[in-house]
Amino acid sequence: MTMMKSTTFLMAASLMLMSAPTAFSQALPRPEIGPAPAFELPETSTVVLDNGLEVTFIHFGLAPKVNISVQILAGNVFDGENTYIADLTAAMMEEGAGGESPESIARAFASMGGDMNVGVGMHTTNFSANVLTEFGPEALSRIATVIRNPDFPESEFERIRQSQVRNMTVARSQPGPVANEAYVGLLYGTDHPYGQGMPDEDQMESFTMDQVRAFYDANFGAARTRIYVAGRFDEERLEAAIREAFGDWESGPEANIPPASINGGPVVQLIDRPGAPQATIRLGFPVAPIGTEDAYRMTVMNAILGGSFTSRLTSNLREERGWTYSPGSGVTNRVGTSYWTFSADITTGATIQAFSEIFSEIQTLQLNTPDEEEAGGMRSWLSGLFILQNASTGGLIGQISNRDFYGLPGDYLETYVDRINDVSNGDISAVASEYLQPDRMVLVVVGDLDSIGEGLQAFPQFADAEFIMDEE
Repeated sequence: MTMMKSTTFLMAASLMLMSAPTAFSQALPRPEIGPAPAFELPETSTVVLDNGLEVTFIHFGLAPKVNISVQILAGNVFDGENTYIADLTAAMMEEGAGGESPESIARAFASMGGDMNVGVGMHTTNFSANVLTEFGPEALSRIATVIRNPDFPESEFERIRQSQVRNMTVARSQPGPVANEAYVGLLYGTDHPYGQGMPDEDQMESFTMDQVRAFYDANFGAARTRIYVAGRFDEERLEAAIREAFGDWESGPEANIPPASINGGPVVQLIDRPGAPQATIRLGFPVAPIGTEDAYRMTVMNAILGGSFTSRLTSNLREERGWTYSPGSGVTNRVGTSYWTFSADITTGATIQAFSEIFSEIQTLQLNTPDEEEAGGMRSWLSGLFILQNASTGGLIGQISNRDFYGLPGDYLETYVDRINDVSNGDISAVASEYLQPDRMVLVVVGDLDSIGEGLQAFPQFADAEFIMDEE
């Protein structure tokens, strides 16, 4: 009897729980998007060593950890004619330092509750570690050894070089990297580092250890280095550790990034990929550089047009029509220049129709001011996203170092949310009209040209464009 009563009770309870979501969804309306909370930059301080090395301390968080990022102006923009030599140099720096093997270095960082990572970007080579606070000084010392005293073992060079060759070979077999290479080449020209793509196999095979050492000597030094320390730590103790580890490092050569200008269109480059089931596109326009009034407006415009999951282009091409899985747009910043790009992999048979929809969405935004529900929602989303991006030590380092690199005002981060919310609905259409003009368009399409080439050449918006036809 008791068993039967229990079973009956459990069945009734299960039915109630199954029906609960419907009842609750009917009773509780979707909450309205409210204003984002104010953003306050954590306490920071900066010191400059006599050799020119700069250090910024960021006090943030409750966890007993410290995030260390050593950023050196030794990225791909300094490759010169030896494309990707910065990557090969960084990879060789991970092969041991100060006579200690890479395995031993890795074990040492693991014992501190973290690891060390090395990454190469367009402008910097970054050495980072996130360790328990008590090991901050030791981590700094070990990072300094890797940076200042790399072993560059000849015995490992061929293995590392061949690994780089394989990476390039794999990248060249994929339409995305091929499209990216052609796209930046059109934007900046292949004679500027911003417009250089991937090295070919022959160039990679020709690299020598002498070239690696030459790149290191020409680009590594204290005056080109900035250290960011974020988390919970004793600032005096870590400053003393930094001075001990880096204080007597030579300033090194001055960093000179060659000035760049963007080559606007209209130009269309078609790269044949016979039998490709999708067309990979990169559609872009030069836009206002970071820190300008129009850059804030472009940020909101981008979120509405293609830079968010609920954007117009995503809703149209993915949700409504199913022609692409992960379209998206964004602004890329370089020194003195910026460009907006829409990227997608579109089903081959729908490529021409997709371009009609893309340009229709652009024109609609240019001619019709978005309503407050859409524009206000995007401003709130961007504000909240910015605050979330600054809710970790890594995020704060990224934002502050970006501000410092581009020479933005000291209050750039503190005023960012207000500047985004000051963008009017009319501003959104205005920047779309000013910058997304067909006569400035740069487009690369990698796909089956037997299927889409003729349609693209006859497309109305491309009537005045220069066409470049390439085999992959």
